[in-house]
Amino acid sequence: MSALSQAVSINPYFKVQEGKLDSFKELMNRFVAKTKTEAGCHYYDFTVCGNVVFCREAYAGAAGLLAHLENVGACIEEALTFSELIRVEVHGPKAELDQLREPLKDLGPDFYEHVTGVS
Repeated sequence: MSALSQAVSINPYFKVQEGKLDSFKELMNRFVAKTKTEAGCHYYDFTVCGNVVFCREAYAGAAGLLAHLENVGACIEEALTFSELIRVEVHGPKAELDQLREPLKDLGPDFYEHVTGVS
């Protein structure tokens, strides 16, 4: 199985307040700068659809994801002053997801367990 098949991804969707999308786009640059320092990050991208911002990201296991959330915690707090977290998905192998259920419970994520794929 490939390393990416064993990765853990978190997929947050932010609904940005009217007139604040440019502020969120500026904040994206700070998110990216912080995330570039993380050895456990496989990929990290932002996409936008109207006033909804999606962050596409994956890490080397639960530990990589938790380290990322600690690293960008201040950016998340700032983002939530002018946006709302409307959905969070976490994808990965069951063993990794089980390590995240308790630490991420306040985010209310949907957990998707890896079943099969091309490796």
